[in-house]
Amino acid sequence: MTPSQPNEANAANTATAATDIAQQFRGMIASGQLGSGERLPTVRQTAADLGVAPGTAARAYKLLEQEGLVVARTGAGTRVADGAGALPGGIVRRLRELVTASEAAGASPDDIATAFRAIWQASRADARD
Repeated sequence: MTPSQPNEANAANTATAATDIAQQFRGMIASGQLGSGERLPTVRQTAADLGVAPGTAARAYKLLEQEGLVVARTGAGTRVADGAGALPGGIVRRLRELVTASEAAGASPDDIATAFRAIWQASRADARD
């Protein structure tokens, strides 16, 4: 999942563009759109998607790494650091699958949230019994 293109006015300033890109990824991590352990797009893919130089995207990834939000490993790519995401990557993936299935079934977000809460509460009640 790649963030949206940086502000055109800032695109000329590479440092600002890198900061903008890093901020968008920060938001995606904080909101749970990217979960712990999930892989970020490659630097080249991010650069191509956003229309910036690969060096600009690399600077953004370096900022995130310095903040401890991502971990870069040669051959394994850049992943959201353990504990950095709002939710574990597996849960985020399952939530995305639930959204897709719910949309296909014509269910509303409110209906899904209500059902989720009811199932959660029933599961907790069963665990206490």
